Amino acid sequence: MGTALRLGVAGLICCLPLALAAAPDELRLGRDQGYPAGNASNWFFSESLRVGSFSHQGEIAGVLNGRVHELPASNQPMPLRRAAQEPALRWSSEPGPLLSIDDYLARHRVMGLMIVKDGEVLVERYQYERGPQHRFVSHSMAKSIVSLGIGLALREGRLGTLDDKAERYAPRLKGSLYGDTSLRNLLRMSSGARFEERYDGQDDLNRFAAIAARDGLEKAAGAVTERSAPQGTRFNYSSAETTMLAAALRGASGQSLADYLGPRLWQAMGAEQSALWHTDLTGLETAAGNFNATLRDYARLGVLLANDGARPDTGQQVLPRDYLIEATDWHRHAMPFQPGKASSYYGYGYQFWTFPGTRRRFALMGVFGQLMYVDPANKLVMVQAAADATPQAGASGLARDADALWRALVTSYGPW
Repeated sequence: MGTALRLGVAGLICCLPLALAAAPDELRLGRDQGYPAGNASNWFFSESLRVGSFSHQGEIAGVLNGRVHELPASNQPMPLRRAAQEPALRWSSEPGPLLSIDDYLARHRVMGLMIVKDGEVLVERYQYERGPQHRFVSHSMAKSIVSLGIGLALREGRLGTLDDKAERYAPRLKGSLYGDTSLRNLLRMSSGARFEERYDGQDDLNRFAAIAARDGLEKAAGAVTERSAPQGTRFNYSSAETTMLAAALRGASGQSLADYLGPRLWQAMGAEQSALWHTDLTGLETAAGNFNATLRDYARLGVLLANDGARPDTGQQVLPRDYLIEATDWHRHAMPFQPGKASSYYGYGYQFWTFPGTRRRFALMGVFGQLMYVDPANKLVMVQAAADATPQAGASGLARDADALWRALVTSYGPW
């Protein structure tokens, strides 16, 4: 069964499959209350508000005591063609029968799933009464967008080199540990700062956010004072480091991230809808997350990345190709940042996760199951918006199954 929906600017009429069975944990996620959104204090942790909050986060007032910046839509959106039918994809993450896309959705709290190959939509599914009109929160997928901004600023000469210290462009960071860290080491999350991120409301991230809500993100940098390793020698995931990149980018460009990236990325790539990005009280985007866009526009970003920064419908080189490849190819990075070293599975480039294997494949990922997987060789993209039970998707099995689905998808077009 399906429902007729407009697909992008191509004006195509398509049918999006509707799940016949109930989505996982609908009642716990607020179905009977109409999937309500939360407020600035409870939107992140409250399970009963998760679906509503994660699909309306850009509209929640007062997050980090800031406001919301808008990245306008393009007047020439990138068309997304639609395949005549979904592929009969089969996957498995454990011994047993092979599973389908329906099985994947039945197992996991996925609000939206898209798979695009060569600019053609193979799969577009939604659950929990979400749809193409909803803007889904990025969580840490936004970190990769900040990296793209750094690449653009380098191309324009607004930044000198990645080995410049952050304080050169963000004077408010002068004298701080982060200010004394190079842009390259912030991109690789290797400042060496002692910083623990657990998403339990009691970690260094929570303390950092409390100061940022009161005094601003740049002021919060002063609360991180101790290095546990020399910068550049060890990967340690820290959202605060992306914030410092955002401060440097704002200083180098003289604009907010939204104003800088709006025309250069969001409109240039052909976004169909505007995106929303929360800021702190100084107007600096809370760049480690808090970006909101439709699933289709995330997919368009994925298509751009899969084409090495070029827009396939017009041929325009939107992003600097050399920077993007360096940011996403684990072979270009030292051993501490390679797959199996930065983490037990992934490597880490310039705010992008890198897959193991000889070919260049990479990911944008956020807590509670947000993800974008990109395979440039196959021009293949998988995007997911989710409301998982735990911040770290590995704890619920979602990360395992998403990886198995992705590997099955990739290998259906050739070797891994």
